[in-house]
Amino acid sequence: MKTVHIMESKLSVILKEGTFKPMNVLIGCEESQAICNEFRKLGHNAYSCDLQKCSGGHPEWHFNCDIFEVIDNKGGITQSGEEVHVDKWNLLIAHPPCTYLAVSGARWLYNKDENGNNVRNEERWKNLEDGAAFFMKLANADVDRVCIENPVGFMGKRWRKPDQLIQPWQFGDMAKKLTCLWLKNLPPLDVQFTEEPEGLEYTYASGKKLPKWYSDALQQAAEETSKWVVDNKIDVSTKEGKAAKKKYYDEARRRIRSKTFLGIAKAMAKKWGSLGELE
Repeated sequence: MKTVHIMESKLSVILKEGTFKPMNVLIGCEESQAICNEFRKLGHNAYSCDLQKCSGGHPEWHFNCDIFEVIDNKGGITQSGEEVHVDKWNLLIAHPPCTYLAVSGARWLYNKDENGNNVRNEERWKNLEDGAAFFMKLANADVDRVCIENPVGFMGKRWRKPDQLIQPWQFGDMAKKLTCLWLKNLPPLDVQFTEEPEGLEYTYASGKKLPKWYSDALQQAAEETSKWVVDNKIDVSTKEGKAAKKKYYDEARRRIRSKTFLGIAKAMAKKWGSLGELE
């Protein structure tokens, strides 16, 4: 096993503007490595962390474990088997799971009983509280600069309003997805575009409208699932096979929908990567 110890105080990269000190950046709940890769391009010691293995092509920059282990231990074992440690994490960007925190999931907090009355879905409420606790643990992490990203939802009322609301199209991505940023010792991102372009929604024959990126994500998840069923010879005529197919599809949909848009990743690296260490 190779051990890598990063001494932030001894690292420097000479840029046109002068001497630049790379930051140790941890991107939590990110298997795509979209943000990680953008910070790496600018010379920072960036690492992604997720319970899923990375799909961004750099297992040497990915911790495949609990993010709080990496925060508390100032590093750990990467997916490629290297032991990496930093003096401290200068910046944390985290994407806590939003399944139970997003406003879109609020309708599942109550079920209808046989008389049509609303009844608390206790399991769903517990999942919401667990999600909120995870969110707040990230927000209160012992890191100088922190960004927590999530869609509009429960935490805007439970904790506080976000510091910035952004859309992917504001950064050059043809997508419509309102996203909240809670910032600690970080300035807001610089928006590139202020006029929403056309063609960001898809209208079904039924008249129902969905953001085009979301519709595309559903189609991609369906195609991945079909391939997985064939490759693994899953018998979907059985109860077990149907359950396995649904589980795979749900996970594929969640993974695809959670990927960071490239324009936002670039904006984060450009804006926050120039800040350096907080005195």
